Amino acid sequence: MGMPLVAGGGIGTLVIALLVIFLGGDPSEVMQTSAPAGPPSAEEEQMALMISHVLGDTEDVWNEQLPAQAGTPYREPNLILFTGATESSCGVGQAAHGPFYCPLDQNVYIDLSFFEELSSRFGASGDFAQAYVLAHEVGHHVQTILGTSDRVRAAQQRARGTEANQLSVAQELQADCYAGIWAYHAQQSRQILEAGDVEEALGAASAIGDDRIQKQTQGRVTPDSFTHGSSAQRVEWFRRGLSSGRMESCDTFR
Repeated sequence: MGMPLVAGGGIGTLVIALLVIFLGGDPSEVMQTSAPAGPPSAEEEQMALMISHVLGDTEDVWNEQLPAQAGTPYREPNLILFTGATESSCGVGQAAHGPFYCPLDQNVYIDLSFFEELSSRFGASGDFAQAYVLAHEVGHHVQTILGTSDRVRAAQQRARGTEANQLSVAQELQADCYAGIWAYHAQQSRQILEAGDVEEALGAASAIGDDRIQKQTQGRVTPDSFTHGSSAQRVEWFRRGLSSGRMESCDTFR
């Protein structure tokens, strides 16, 4: 397992060190933000440990499935928890932008406050809603390993008009489908799903569709500017991965 760099003042040094140990790293490698660490709340501790557990579960699935389905070994990403803002090889990541994956350093970046916003602002709550978000970012890591991310960036540089946005939508929807593949195989091997879990994930996928976010933030929907896909599209592609467990079901670029 890769060495995680876990940054954050909001969840506290103790929780961060526990996460690093859990993920197979050295607590001395913990990065601190400039703000002093406050005492972690019980909710933050539980959320941080849940995220680390889900990351480990995605590694179990993709270490098995990527060689089996794509003939490619899986390289495990690092998880970075942060508060406010953090540096990445893709630039400064801010909490306002939500969780993200950087293909240049192959790190998954998550601000835990996003999950509170996901619940309070978008009405998508529950552990499995959070697991879906992380599994989606790991889906982008799978795309990086397979070369999909590089091909999309190259195509976007040649694109005209809304074509670049359409390529972004296809890439995001494929990551949703890969998140569904993780859930399928995790359920098959470890029976992780409880009553209501799938509904939580579908609720999260729907909540962060471009149309719903645009309607809420600007009062109108402009499909040509979509970069992640509509609520219906995100739900549909997560369902495809969840129902098949096969990467061949996730060709959003056709």
